[in-house]
Amino acid sequence: MRKILIIGAGGIGSFLIPILARTKLYKITVADPDIVEKKNLPYQNYEEEDVGVNKSTVMAVRYSVSNLPYAILTEKQLKGFDLVISCVDNLSLRRTLYRTDVNWLDLRAQGRNAAFISSDADPSQYDTLLAGPDGSFSCQGDSWDGSNKNVHFMQCAIAGIAAQWIQRYMNDEEVKNFGVFNI
Repeated sequence: MRKILIIGAGGIGSFLIPILARTKLYKITVADPDIVEKKNLPYQNYEEEDVGVNKSTVMAVRYSVSNLPYAILTEKQLKGFDLVISCVDNLSLRRTLYRTDVNWLDLRAQGRNAAFISSDADPSQYDTLLAGPDGSFSCQGDSWDGSNKNVHFMQCAIAGIAAQWIQRYMNDEEVKNFGVFNI
């Protein structure tokens, strides 16, 4: 059974985890130190009763995956997995990931945009891909007013695209090393 580490169980990760878990093809570990907040409910795969609970713990209970309820901060924590998947909008983690020799897939969503980049992408592009302010950013982007009426769903789209990419990658089929989507 192939081992996958999914870092981040928020907008993207909370939708990717159940897709992959249903296949029963992977030993999935989810790492996320965050707790579910009420503001997450319109665009993350959580219910009202999950508010106040650690995100990776909710995913572990709901989908029978392993969890690490703390942050991934070092390269050593990334070792031992067949694929590490970043589902966080955090450049610090991405910098750590991009500088390792592990196989990784970086998933991004913000507003009406989404992208994936794999460890097979051209390393000369990494500086461009890692540019920008440090910090965390919502999958909803700056224009989201917090209402259900204006919620974006690109985090769901990139989770589905990533699940298909992972299936093909794990089957040693040809996959693209990056993709960008704008709706």
